[in-house]
Amino acid sequence: MSNPLGDMSSKLKHISISILVCLLIGFIGAIVTQSGFDNWYLNIQRPTFKPPSWIFGPVWTVLYILMGVALGLVWDKGLHHAWVKTALYHFGFLLLLNTAWSIVFFGFKLPILSLLIIVSLLILVIFTIKWFKVVSPFAAYLLIPYLIWLAFITLLNYEIWRLN
Repeated sequence: MSNPLGDMSSKLKHISISILVCLLIGFIGAIVTQSGFDNWYLNIQRPTFKPPSWIFGPVWTVLYILMGVALGLVWDKGLHHAWVKTALYHFGFLLLLNTAWSIVFFGFKLPILSLLIIVSLLILVIFTIKWFKVVSPFAAYLLIPYLIWLAFITLLNYEIWRLN
């Protein structure tokens, strides 16, 4: 019989590490975003439906925490499972694309290329949710707010490209 406290300790460790990793990736994206925000983003045409600038930081922080919890729940199922490895590979690539979007959009100031990246990211998130659901349905559901936010950011990115 397994020790329930041992299982909980492992789960909390995996979730904590995963949250830290996701927040670190988010911090890297935030640095790039800030560098292009003041001197580019504020000076381009933006759609009327864009939210106030202050909302992005809190929203992304909450999303990265949810993503970290989801990642930790999947990781905790054990790396010896092929489904877990597949889900984690998808998630790792998702984090890379997410960071690449920030670099291309805010760093290189290329809305059309960032639009291609974010559309690819949306597709990858759907596949990641599918694989997370195989491993942990709750973890998959935790990624749905991220998917919804990405869909909104995709529309925002498209409109910025179209207007400029």
